[in-house]
Amino acid sequence: MGRVDGRTVIVTGGARGMGAAFAGRLVAEGASVVITDVLAEEGEAVAAELGSSAAFLPHDVTDEAAWIEVVARAEALFGPVSGLVNNAGIVHVDPIERLAEADYRRVIDVNQVGVFLGMKSVAPSMRRAGGGSIVNISSIGGIISFGNILGYVASKWAVRGMTKAAAQEFGAWGIRVNSVHPGVVITEMTADSERSNAMFHDQPLARPGTPEELAALVLFLVSAESGYSTGSEFVADGGFTTH
Repeated sequence: MGRVDGRTVIVTGGARGMGAAFAGRLVAEGASVVITDVLAEEGEAVAAELGSSAAFLPHDVTDEAAWIEVVARAEALFGPVSGLVNNAGIVHVDPIERLAEADYRRVIDVNQVGVFLGMKSVAPSMRRAGGGSIVNISSIGGIISFGNILGYVASKWAVRGMTKAAAQEFGAWGIRVNSVHPGVVITEMTADSERSNAMFHDQPLARPGTPEELAALVLFLVSAESGYSTGSEFVADGGFTTH
């Protein structure tokens, strides 16, 4: 038996990188997964590779109506949703004095408002499922701070707090909410980043993480194996935040 047999899980930002790894691991362990992203061609390819237990839906996580449609389509395809991985995220690099308001707001809209809308939209379906697990992908930038990415840091700290607030509200319905805080993980977003490539050399595990390692953690949190964990931070950063 798989570790998440019979579960319907939505993974946002699932067209590549960590999101694609999350989707693949969840399907391998028995879940039916709805992959969403603005990258339609890549998302369709991931879903096709995963077979009949996966489907792709184009999705702007900043749009509440789009969220309502995604949840309805997921239910129609696979049944009530019992897992949500809020993974979609962006970063914008600029010092504060040069950071345009529009760029700041765009990061907040995707990384923070998107998580709020996801939790809000999926809650009724999870109640119909008899409970569920929400995994919000934050960052070590939601525990410590970095310069020149103010919007990213602000949004990821917000996700950490929103996770705890939602855990308090949703616990009565058997819905758990936890946050994951990756350090440097080599994906399409970070592969060419000088900052990311320099960060991990002085941490206790002097290497970057892999999407597959984060997928193992997400699988644990979606599964019943983490059944007594809610409102908590799960850090996977090679020890970076021990400094």
